[in-house]
Amino acid sequence: MKKVILAYSGGLDTSVAVAWLREQYDVEVVTLTVDVGGGSLRDGVQARAMSAGASRAYVVDAKERFVTSFVWPHLQASALYQGVYPLATALARPLIAQLLVEVANREGADAVAHGSTGKGNDQVRFDVAVHALDPALEVVAPLRVGMGLSRDQEIDYAIERGIEIPITKSSPYSIDVNIWGRSCETGVLEDPWATPPPDAYEWTVAAEDAPAASEIVIGFEGGIPVSLDGDRADPVALVARLNDLGGVHGIGRIDHVEDRLVGIKSREIYETPAATILHRAHRALEGLTLTKDTLRFNRIVADELAQLTYDGLWFSALHRDLRGYSASSQRVVSGDVRMRLDHGSAIVVGRRSPLSLYDKSLATYDKEDAFDHAAAVGFIEIFGLPLRVEAARHGAVGKHHGAAWSWTEPLLADLPTDIADPDPAGGAG
Repeated sequence: MKKVILAYSGGLDTSVAVAWLREQYDVEVVTLTVDVGGGSLRDGVQARAMSAGASRAYVVDAKERFVTSFVWPHLQASALYQGVYPLATALARPLIAQLLVEVANREGADAVAHGSTGKGNDQVRFDVAVHALDPALEVVAPLRVGMGLSRDQEIDYAIERGIEIPITKSSPYSIDVNIWGRSCETGVLEDPWATPPPDAYEWTVAAEDAPAASEIVIGFEGGIPVSLDGDRADPVALVARLNDLGGVHGIGRIDHVEDRLVGIKSREIYETPAATILHRAHRALEGLTLTKDTLRFNRIVADELAQLTYDGLWFSALHRDLRGYSASSQRVVSGDVRMRLDHGSAIVVGRRSPLSLYDKSLATYDKEDAFDHAAAVGFIEIFGLPLRVEAARHGAVGKHHGAAWSWTEPLLADLPTDIADPDPAGGAG
């Protein structure tokens, strides 16, 4: 190993890692800092990397690439890990890994490095992604192979070597940010019974402190948001604006105990204002424009894509092919969704689309009703045929085979007989 490309955040751990890699492995260290928005780019990061001993320091603005190539495909798929987490951190890792490989190939490096520990998900995401893109590259994780210094030891280590470090008040939490979300863990949050303290949040106000409700209209084309209140916006600006709006209204706080890839449960606090708003708006528009069977299958694809992304398998063939299906299914998901932002809630209050499958003349109960009610008799006859045959041959379900109870047991014996019909029209779902 002669040259290493280090994924460099500019914080204490990775600043110390520059010098540690040079001393332990006698290698040239080149740093790569990737700006994925949300405050992920620290001030003075390039100068700090050079002061730590890097021979070259790359800083890449990848916000647009992150949103368009990583965030939007998952929004199109409605992919949420365990139905909750919008995968903000998990989505950034394959992008950073891809850039690490690109810089390594440009620099002629034979290894890359990252600051992940041996306990989290990110080590898997980085290692697997790098090896999928370039199996010849060695991957080093200093915090996993012996650098494990305490914070005070790292500060002393840096001072002794003249490394510029951002010495600020130590946060009691472990934080990761990008434009799609902010994650917060450790400290008091490790007790799943403890209420998250106010200082665990930075992007959102408490719901009770939010201002009066307001409404916004989000425009979609092909399952991708393109406008806000009728004004077209580039992807980064749109997400940033929704983060601000959602944060002001207390939207996007997620308190989740999730299953990490390494086999442990972890309590995570997420702030995802834009992601929360856009996922809800997108699902509402899908409900208007996609068929029942497509919606059903999309839920399966969403869960699988979320799991693959969380597990660091973005560059697998299955992930690629599922993204392809998802993008295809979104051809007709175009239109507008009106959202009410109200004290921590993002509520869909209207949706419209030129490709809508909703037909008012079929849905209405008014005189304009065009539905053929008489046709329902034949439909029910055919639809219920398998169940009638089963009941005729095997009896009602629960009647036999040692069942502890039976569907045929009377249910109304002890109930009054003068109960009013709650739905005299015989309608709703």
